[in-house]
This record gives sequence, structure tokens and C-alpha cells, in this order.
Amino acid sequence: MRYPPQILEEIRARLPTSAVVGKRVRLKKAGREWKGLSPFNAEKTPSFYVNDQKQFYHCFSSGKHGDIFTFLMETEGLSFPEAVERLAGEAGVPLPTLSREDRQEEVKRKNLHDVMELAAEFFESSLQGRSGGKARDYLAGRQLSRETQSRFRIGYAPSERYALRDHLAGKGVPVEMMVEAGLVHAGEEGKIPADRFRDRVMFPICDVRGRVIAFGGRAMSADVPAKYLNSPDTPLFNKGRLLYNYHLARQPAHEKGTVIAVEGYVDVISLSVAGFPHAVAPLGTALTEDQLTLLWRLAEEPILCFDGDKAGQRAAYRALDVALPNLMPGKSLRFAMLPEGQDPDDLARAGGNAAVERVLASARPLVDVLWTRELEAGPLDTPERRAALERRLRESLALIRDETLKKYYREDIAGRLSALNADARPKRFERQGGGGRRDFGKPQPMTPSSRLSVSPLLARNPLFAGSTAESPREAMILCTFLVHPELIQNHAETLADLELEGRSTQMMRSLLLDGAASGEPADPTVMMARLERAGLTGAAERLTALVRPGDRWMLDPHADPLRLEDALRQAITLHRRARTLHSELRAAERALAEEDNEANLAWLREVQNQLSSVEGAEADMDNAGALGL
Repeated sequence: MRYPPQILEEIRARLPTSAVVGKRVRLKKAGREWKGLSPFNAEKTPSFYVNDQKQFYHCFSSGKHGDIFTFLMETEGLSFPEAVERLAGEAGVPLPTLSREDRQEEVKRKNLHDVMELAAEFFESSLQGRSGGKARDYLAGRQLSRETQSRFRIGYAPSERYALRDHLAGKGVPVEMMVEAGLVHAGEEGKIPADRFRDRVMFPICDVRGRVIAFGGRAMSADVPAKYLNSPDTPLFNKGRLLYNYHLARQPAHEKGTVIAVEGYVDVISLSVAGFPHAVAPLGTALTEDQLTLLWRLAEEPILCFDGDKAGQRAAYRALDVALPNLMPGKSLRFAMLPEGQDPDDLARAGGNAAVERVLASARPLVDVLWTRELEAGPLDTPERRAALERRLRESLALIRDETLKKYYREDIAGRLSALNADARPKRFERQGGGGRRDFGKPQPMTPSSRLSVSPLLARNPLFAGSTAESPREAMILCTFLVHPELIQNHAETLADLELEGRSTQMMRSLLLDGAASGEPADPTVMMARLERAGLTGAAERLTALVRPGDRWMLDPHADPLRLEDALRQAITLHRRARTLHSELRAAERALAEEDNEANLAWLREVQNQLSSVEGAEADMDNAGALGL
């Protein structure tokens, strides 16, 4: 449920940040603040600060920052509602009461949880009983000890049609509730409902609190239609929104700083036995956005470990497509591909901890997997085929929503394309002379830069310096609309709301919007005539001269419309972001001047960091524009 802001504020007011954080971090008083060793990184010198007055913490070693709710989510893997409920209990703050319908739903869910627990106990008992001999032999063959079986609550569903149904009925559970929990099939007219799972090794699926909400069953017989069978979606269970073993993996994942996602239940269990308790798995489906969010809650760069066959490669590529639109700075994926014909269970049983470690250590970054996928799509022996490669990569990069991250991906891919084209170029066109060529086929480490200081280039940028002169970005946006007035109809509100510093760009915007409002034809000739009548022809020429070389393709009347729309959206987003950061920088400077402490310094540095990324985006358009990325 959603919690009113006043409830959250009351919890924060009653629980000092240092009191919540102090249960996990040894804090020492440091002026008006508290400091201690980072709970996120191993360190010897304290870089973790807590400010009770401002109700937040900041970790300089990891860059993590937040309040008491964020702290529990970061350190214990709790969801936001779980963090609110726990802290509300500690603070003695009553949470909003549920409506009658909500209470009825809660009672229903509680009853279903009770039913699922009864089913789990029945399956566990059956595994150890007379009917479970074949299942015990199977588990022994997979080297899953009795202790491991108990830890993961593995069970067995007898082969009789009504074994579970009769057991639950004896406990007073109505058949309708068994059907709703997905434990028995709803009987067709004239037929008796029968158990869904029969003659299968049973793996309980738990929610984030460890409550059984579903099952996965592995058939003991080879002649059944489905080797693995999961519970259907129920009021408790949605297979696309949960990960197997999440409840047991989240604490080890936070401690180790990573999480491993594999394909099956037994893979997870085998990795756990081999010393990797931070393993999870999707529930019989390709990785979903919801599952990706859960993985990122556990670690910033989860490792996807797939089987070493064509199916495993296809799974990796599908996961890549899910991840691209959701990538953020600091949030990505790595891909560990197993040897041909092996799955994580085979690897863990045959080679143990060391073999798994070697595979995980060789995990590749997402950009490498993207590049490899497109290279493998077809030969590259002609200009047309290399152009097709470039187009496919451009389409994939367009999926990335974060503009700063998209800029760095474009930069990386542009370098790889340059190297590829250089290798394909006939020798007589190779440049001679000194210096080795960078290998763009491999990921390159970022070189250190002055992340916390503003470069001279950015300091001269009007967006940073607050000058009233037109910036190249403002000039490019306005000149693009002048040359392509048909775009104004779809972007009129955006253009009207845009903050512009330069006098010429402001006048140009008024002329553009007036023309759109008057219903004039969206024709460049008409627009040029209006410019001349308004005496703005010279101003338009000055703005055109300001447009950077990498952006000049946008002023071509025949520019690709889709590429043009994409570039214009990026430019507007970047412009707005720069303006916002400039305002925030002034606020951070004022705060630091008023109160010289670590928290305000952290704020200032963070804004400077982001402004440095704006500098990179502002300065790096020529290469991308030339390559058409």
C-alpha cells in the first residue's frame, strides 16, 4: 500500500538516523555529525557520515546516500513497504488502517499462506516417507544432502491423484481454496478436482519474507509432457515478479556485493552448496523487468550465468534487450557463459568452488555482449553489411533511456566501429606512422579524470557560467526548428517551456511559436520569409555559425526524420539537465558557505560530478554525428 508523506516524516522524526544506522555501523561523534566505516565497502579510514538534523547518511567510498528507509533497503535487501513497517513498529507510529475490502483480502491471503505451508509440510513428509524412495535416490544422485534438502525444504508429491487434496481436506481446507492456491485442478463438470503435482520432486517457492507461495515440480517419470511444472499465477504468486531463493540470497548478496542469476532451481541449490549462497533464478520464464529490478535491489551489477549452449546464449541476448531500456549510471549486468554443454549444477559438482569462481571472474560487461551479438548476426565483408551492423547497434542504443549513459555507450561503440572499419580498409588507405592502435574490441578502462572539479571547457560553457550569450546547444535546437518547422507541431509545448538564456534564441522561439499558432504552412521557405520580415536573418546566421560540426547534419533539410527526432529529444533533455544542475550548483555552494560540513561538501561534489558529465556530452557530438550514431 502507499504511505502518506506525513506518516513517513513522523517515522523519520521519531527515529534519529544515527540510531537506525548505529545498529549496523559503529558511529563516532564528529562535530554535528556522526562518522564510521562504510557498511558498503571494506575500508580502514571512516568515509561514512550521518547527519541527524538533515535525516540522511552519505558514504564517500561508494557514493550511496539516503534516509533510514533507504538504509534498510540497501543493507538488508528489504522492500520499501517492509522497511516502513519495521521502522514504524520501532517508532511506535501506527500505519493507516486497511479498508474493509483490504482487510478481507488480507485475511484471504493469510489463509492461503496457511494452506501453502500445510502443502509444503506434506511434501516434505512424503519425501522422507515410503513413497519418496525414488525421489530420494534422484536427489542423492544430484549430491543434495539431507541437510541441503531440509534447508531448501525440498519435498515429493506422491503419484496418487488425490493425495494432497485428501490430506488438506482432512485439515479442514475447502477444495475452492486449494484451487485458488493452485494446488489442485478445478474439476470439469462431473469430474473430481485432482492434485496438480503428482510424482514430482517439489521445490517450494517463497516470497521475500520466506513464506511459501508456490511450487516448482520436477517429474520423476520421463514420459510426462512437462519435465518441470510450476504453480499457476494465484493471488499469492506471479512468476514474472519473483526470483527463486531471493529470501535466502539477499543477505549474502549484500555482504558479497553481487548476486548470481542462473536458470534453474537445482542450479541455485548446487551453487549454494558450493559456497555461493547469493544465487537466484527466474521461475521458468525469460528474465523480466520486475525480476531485473529485484536483482538491482541486491547488487549494482548482477552476474547472469547461463548454460553453455545455444539456448543459454539466446537467454543472455533476451536479458540484454530487457536490460537496455532500464540501465542507469551504476546499474548494469555482467554475463558469465559456461563451457559448452554444462550448466551451473554440472560445473559446481564437477569442479567445485574454484571452477565456479573462474567462470564468474570472466563475466563480461553488457556492452561486450551487445557488440558480440551484433557481430555474430552476419558477415561484415562489404560496406553494406557493415552499415547494417551500425544500424542495428544504433537501434539498440536508442533503447537506453538515460541520456548520460547513452552518450558513453555511443562513445564506446563508435570506437569499436572505427577499429572494425580500419581493419576492413584496404592497406593502401592505412595511416602510416607511430603509435599502436587501441583495441576497441575489448572493454577499455576509464582513465582517471578530475571528477570533482569543473574543467575550463565547462566553466566557459554558458549553461554553467550563467552567461546571457547563446550556447551551441541552444543554437542547435532553435536552428533545427527553423530548418524543419514541421517538428514544431509535436514539440510546441516543449519549446515554449524551454529555458533560454540568449536574446536571439528567445526572439527566434517567439517567431516559431507565433507561426505555429497562426496556422502557417510548416515550410522552410515560409519560415525564412518570416525571419526576413522580422529582421532576424542576421541573428539566424549567427546562431547557425554557433552549431558544432557534429550537430550540423541536423540542419540538412533532407536529414533522416527518425534520427532527427531522437537527436532533438536528446539535446532538449541535455539542455534542461544542464540548467537544473546549474541552479543546484548555486544552491550547494550557498549551503556549503553557510555550513561547512561533509554532507554539504558531498552535495557540491555530486553536482560537480554531474556537471562534468554534461561537459562530456556537450563536447562529444562530432564523433557520434559523423558516424550517424
